[in-house]
Amino acid sequence: FPYASGDIFMQQDLAETIKRIAQNGLKGFYDGETALLFEKDFKKNNGLITRKDLSEYESRWRNPITISYRGYKIYSIPPPSSGGIVLAEILNSLEMLKIGQFPLNSVDLIGRWVEIERYAYRDRALLMGDSDFIDIPISLLISKKYANQIIQSIDFYTAGTSVKLKSIYPFHQESEETTHFSIVDKWGIAVSNTYTLNGNFGSCAVVEGTGILINNEMDDFSVKQGFPNMFGLTGNEANSIQPGKRMLSSMTPVIVTKNESLFMVMGSPGGSTIITTVAQVISNVIDHQMNIHDAIESPRFHHQWKPDLIYVEKDFHGKNIELLTKNGYHIKKRISIGNVQGIVRQASGQLTGWSDSRGNGMAIGLN
Repeated sequence: FPYASGDIFMQQDLAETIKRIAQNGLKGFYDGETALLFEKDFKKNNGLITRKDLSEYESRWRNPITISYRGYKIYSIPPPSSGGIVLAEILNSLEMLKIGQFPLNSVDLIGRWVEIERYAYRDRALLMGDSDFIDIPISLLISKKYANQIIQSIDFYTAGTSVKLKSIYPFHQESEETTHFSIVDKWGIAVSNTYTLNGNFGSCAVVEGTGILINNEMDDFSVKQGFPNMFGLTGNEANSIQPGKRMLSSMTPVIVTKNESLFMVMGSPGGSTIITTVAQVISNVIDHQMNIHDAIESPRFHHQWKPDLIYVEKDFHGKNIELLTKNGYHIKKRISIGNVQGIVRQASGQLTGWSDSRGNGMAIGLN
């Protein structure tokens, strides 16, 4: 029977798993009883994961993607997430333009954003994957020089075409069940954390005896060149499936500083829309001088190279949609884009936070 308001939902197996992790650290998950339960369940269901796979897993420490944007410093996630690089391409390109002079979500502003996003997501599809397996030209892609080449290649007066997109780089031939939290403590120490099951309830399977849901992150690999995943993202050999390889994601946790002091912490779920969501909120705050509430609540749009569509939220201004269509763009409405959790630190040191009304999070301040 469905649960009703006030019912108690107990997850005893999950509680025991968490106790083992609390008592034994990493070994409480990757070894011992939890690992045995994983192996037993996967054998029972003809799965592939073994205790050996779990015990041999190692996390990687990678340097963040770091860029400057109009005097602010932006820190974000490196590969195997595409978030930091694609965000850097978008913001570096926007910095070449006086984007703040255009009214928010005007046709002129959206046209510029979309053409920049088209290039950034094309690079994502063709060049990005696990940097332990492929050589990604990160320093080039996040450079101001490359952003300038993107801007010089764009005709902002005509709708571009993803199929015919001109190559700049010399090529050689993410429901969005993600969670984000942003935290700042009284000492100014900040955490921006994004983690995911990928699809709605992941693989819709729980490892018996553990209470742990199995994700469906395999969908973030490219099963074959040009074949879209559940978010419509296409990929290339760079993100092909290989043993021990990490799949390409779109997670984009961000920390922003000004004059070496914390300014903003934010991130979002949203699959392929995460990156453009985060970029728009950053631009809203910095370019349009908006407070964190207004920056997050403003209507959003998204373009990801393929399919060649501008996604707009359902309450987007009808006149702007008509004008974009007249200019040659194809528009598709969706209920919402992203679900941002953000904090801004004022010059006085006061923290202001907001949890996106598109989701069910909350902003809490504790003394």
